[in-house]
Amino acid sequence: MILGIDEVGRGCWAGPLVVGAVVLPSSHAIRGLADSKRLSAQRRSQLAQEIYAKATAAETGWVSAEEVDTIGLADALRLATRRAVAHVRAPHSEIIIDGTVNFLSGTGKAPYVTTLKKADDLVPAVSAASIIAKVARDEYMQKVARSFPGYGFDTHVGYGTAKHRAALDQYGIMPEHRTSFAPVAAYCGVAGNTNAAPDDSTSKARGSAGERLVAQYLVQQGHEIVAQNWKTRWCEIDIISKQGGILYFTEVKYRQQATWGDGLAAITGKKQRQMAFAAELFLHCYAGFDDVKNATAVRLAAAGVSGNLDSLTVDIWLPLD
Repeated sequence: MILGIDEVGRGCWAGPLVVGAVVLPSSHAIRGLADSKRLSAQRRSQLAQEIYAKATAAETGWVSAEEVDTIGLADALRLATRRAVAHVRAPHSEIIIDGTVNFLSGTGKAPYVTTLKKADDLVPAVSAASIIAKVARDEYMQKVARSFPGYGFDTHVGYGTAKHRAALDQYGIMPEHRTSFAPVAAYCGVAGNTNAAPDDSTSKARGSAGERLVAQYLVQQGHEIVAQNWKTRWCEIDIISKQGGILYFTEVKYRQQATWGDGLAAITGKKQRQMAFAAELFLHCYAGFDDVKNATAVRLAAAGVSGNLDSLTVDIWLPLD
């Protein structure tokens, strides 16, 4: 009784890593098992249904894109494998993992493992594992595609294709992207220079000056500025600060008159959703940083600034519900 193991999504720029683990009965009678990459999407789906119906065990283990960024690809492969195997209750006397690395080393199952190149095309149980992992991951990426239709996840499912790169050029990264991968890291926002001179444009100069004034105000209130003017191609955050373990993502709004409605009326429900997306993206990009890892809570906030360029005033700073 062989427990076959294979992974899908190792080299993707976006989406989870998924490991399949399958035990087939000796008389499995499933025709056409092969490496999932050599099968059409329709055939994989048909075989996956048959595998779930006939297998003694058919399980998957998942590691999210954020976890891949946090622990690294090698540890992610180990974690996904162990998560998949933890669900297997069927008896088995041998474990075959596709490839050359024993991802169960250091566990009680390590002595029973054989690693084998091209096992996904040679060992039926490993072929079945690659198929259910591929189908499960593709279905997940189809759901992501419906939420982010411009990226083409329904076709490239997160792999590094020309279409995917073009989408990154147009839209920037989103929460499913693996920011630790070099092709994606280039699209991550970076903290702006808080000491930079204001833009020559009067409105932009007021905006920049307003952001610096709010940052100074927050420091006076006991905040630590984590980043200012953080931008990606698709979104931006004016000020990110930390106080008492809470990370605040502040949107600064300027109006010439010191009126709450004039300055902060633009913080609509839609704007708050955009702010939330930007905050989630920042947290995803910097999940491994101490300021993010050690945060006890995350809140959105808004600040109103008014006055002339040479006499700006912070009218209000308010966390949003």
